[in-house]
Amino acid sequence: QVQLVESGGGLVQPGGSLRLSCAASGFTWDYYAIGWFRQAPGKEREGVSCISSSDGSTYYADSVKGRFTISRDNAKNTVYLQMNSLKPEDTAVYYCATDCHERAVALWGQGTQVTVSS
Repeated sequence: QVQLVESGGGLVQPGGSLRLSCAASGFTWDYYAIGWFRQAPGKEREGVSCISSSDGSTYYADSVKGRFTISRDNAKNTVYLQMNSLKPEDTAVYYCATDCHERAVALWGQGTQVTVSS
């Protein structure tokens, strides 16, 4: 079955950390850049971070730069998003997808909820 499955979301206090995972199955993983997107209640979905398929180059939105780190383990078909120094404004459903650009995405995961609150 062709799918992306996110995990690792949850409730965390401001300043805390979470690591999200995005596991792929059913397709040739190595060919795809993998992006993380998020959507907060009442807001449009936005790109958070992305990692290329070739040289491992990365992209971060300004709002998360210096706090989030994306990495990929091709042997495990998994991409990670390490999120540190979390803020309440990071609260959203986080999705992984098979592209860095939302309009080009062919496959989305089901999403994982991240809530940052005291």
